[in-house]
Amino acid sequence: MSMTDYSGISLENDRLHVPHKVIIPFIEGDGVGPDIWHATVRVLNAAITAAYAQQRKIHWLEIYAGEKAKHKFDSYLPEETLAACRQYKIAIKGPLTTPVGGGMRSLNVALRQTLDLYVCLRPVRWLQGTPSPVNNPAAVDMVIFRENTEDIYAGIEFEQGSADNAKFLQLMQTHFPERFNKIRFPDSSGIGIKPISQAGTERLIRAAIKYAITHKRKSVTLVHKGNIMKFTEGAFRNWAYALASNEFAEQVYTSLQWQQTKAEQGESAANQEQAAALAKGCILIKDVIADISLQQILTRPETFDVIATMNLNGDYLSDALAAQVGGIGMAPGGNINYQTGIAIFEATHGTAPKYADLDKVNPGSLILSGEMLLRHLGWTKAADILISALNTTLRNKQLTYDLARLIPDATEVKCSEFADHIIGHM
Repeated sequence: MSMTDYSGISLENDRLHVPHKVIIPFIEGDGVGPDIWHATVRVLNAAITAAYAQQRKIHWLEIYAGEKAKHKFDSYLPEETLAACRQYKIAIKGPLTTPVGGGMRSLNVALRQTLDLYVCLRPVRWLQGTPSPVNNPAAVDMVIFRENTEDIYAGIEFEQGSADNAKFLQLMQTHFPERFNKIRFPDSSGIGIKPISQAGTERLIRAAIKYAITHKRKSVTLVHKGNIMKFTEGAFRNWAYALASNEFAEQVYTSLQWQQTKAEQGESAANQEQAAALAKGCILIKDVIADISLQQILTRPETFDVIATMNLNGDYLSDALAAQVGGIGMAPGGNINYQTGIAIFEATHGTAPKYADLDKVNPGSLILSGEMLLRHLGWTKAADILISALNTTLRNKQLTYDLARLIPDATEVKCSEFADHIIGHM
């Protein structure tokens, strides 16, 4: 079958139209990227074949970023790569090296910001047989909606000692003297700006609530540090509650509603009102301070379901939760713009160059990101088959070195052999 038999994905009435013979771009990645991609693509193809025989297929179209792109095109992120992501909508990528010696700070951040992939979607759940440092990892079943384009990751910084830094400090001193005086050591300070917008907040929260409704989740928790950063993270909380009430009034029940009823009618009436709303299937919208959330995901993980938060908080939470369910090697992720339909699923770990070409590392993060991709396409039968086979492989203790060293009586296998076992269990 030639590539002419395949076509790309289109967005029609805010819904993806996915042909049965579809073109999906991939970026192999740097360091261990080729190893984990070669394992992943075999697993994905096998799951699709197991689910649909020859009725559905993916033509994997290689596009380039990172070291491979630099060697081929003298650019770490060629415009052709961005154009392919826009044209074909859905892509998958391995880990990328951060360029050394100037230019963009991070290829991952550049992709997210250039394509406006405003949701970093990180589902976190424990798979039986995966080692965990906590007593009850099965209680972890959360989906993080991390805002991907704002916060301190916007990259608005002024280096200590630079002319721009001096100019910015002079501007503050002249126009905002009270705020300038809060800088403890202005002559030796680097400065960063933290933009949080109403528009950016609303599109993230809208996506999180729609996800919760579609997937029949029970709650959306807003994680913020609004008690200190009142006009950024506090505003995020307030805008989120307002959007939930204005756009999803019949489908959600908020903690603000509970507090108002408690103030007017007492706590018992508020509890009864909340219980009645949740019994009808309403999604509970609540919030928690960021530092407390990092404690409670350990002590009370069952109280979290969907989490919506800003960029930095989401980064911390994602990796902290990954540690509870097997580490970053088993943590999938996707970067999505639900308005344009563009999405890039990715391994969430680094390039680990010392392990490159050794057929050693765990491909689980990219395989699970591929499972997310299949589910995003609507190919749920293939995704279910993949997860079932992966579960069997983990229960049978056929594990790469990072997992095998933590599990008694495990059989250590290579990266490619891990893929072989998953495919064998399909």
